[in-house]
Parts: sequence; C-alpha cells; structure tokens
Amino acid sequence: MYQFSRAIYRELAPHIMAPPPGAAASSNHCAVLRACEEVITRLATDRHYFARPARTLFCDIRGYFPMSAQAQVHRVVTLYVGYAEQFLAEHPHEGYTAVNGAPPRCRATTRKGAACQRMPLARNGYCPSHQHLADTEDRELAAA
Repeated sequence: MYQFSRAIYRELAPHIMAPPPGAAASSNHCAVLRACEEVITRLATDRHYFARPARTLFCDIRGYFPMSAQAQVHRVVTLYVGYAEQFLAEHPHEGYTAVNGAPPRCRATTRKGAACQRMPLARNGYCPSHQHLADTEDRELAAA
C-alpha cells in the first residue's frame, strides 16, 4: 500500500517549499511523506469511515507548497488516492494486510464482549454472521 503514498511524495517532492529558518532541512519533506503515509494507512484500515481521503490529504499538506503549485498538488493527490481506493475496492484484504501485517477481522464483538475473529466481507467490514449489524447502520444513516 505504501507504493501509493511514496508515489504521491515522489511527484510532489520537487515542489515542496524550504523550511523556515532554524528548522531541519528535511522537516517539510518528512511532514509531507508522513501525512501521505497516514492517509493511505487509514484508507486501508478504516476505509468505511473515511469519507474524503483525497481532501484530507490535500488539506494536510497544502501548506508545504507555494500557491503556484497548489493545482498540481491537488491533481496528484486526487489521482493517486483514487488509484489507492480502486486497488482497495478490488483487493481489500491484501491492502489491509499490507499495512497491518495481519488479515482483517470482523468489526463486531461477540456476546461475551470479545472481538469477532472471522474474516469480514469486503463491502462493509462485517462477517456473514454479523451482517445484520451493517443493515442496522444503513437504516440509521438513512434516518439521519
């Protein structure tokens, strides 16, 4: 998954502004790379609750670029986050495993309060036994 964050960083690195006096020479570069990796990690682990990842990343990093590069930054972020979302839609378990190192687990808890250990379905993060919880969430969202 980190190939997406690294690709964003590589394309935007030449446009990153110099840090303020007294700061480390690579501080702005490190901040942009860290923001890219955080968004991709959250996208892979919690994509059901991450409404606008491209917008989040753009807002996080736009201060590190001059005004003349803002349109380019927005295009690059939108393009590569779109690629990451497409990859996760096609390979949700592989993306999660690449970031976490472990396969995904169902978001529900058992009657005893322990986390469900079954493999979730890609469309909503719940295993087949807990699909009724996803249906309840959909109805609550529609009512709001």
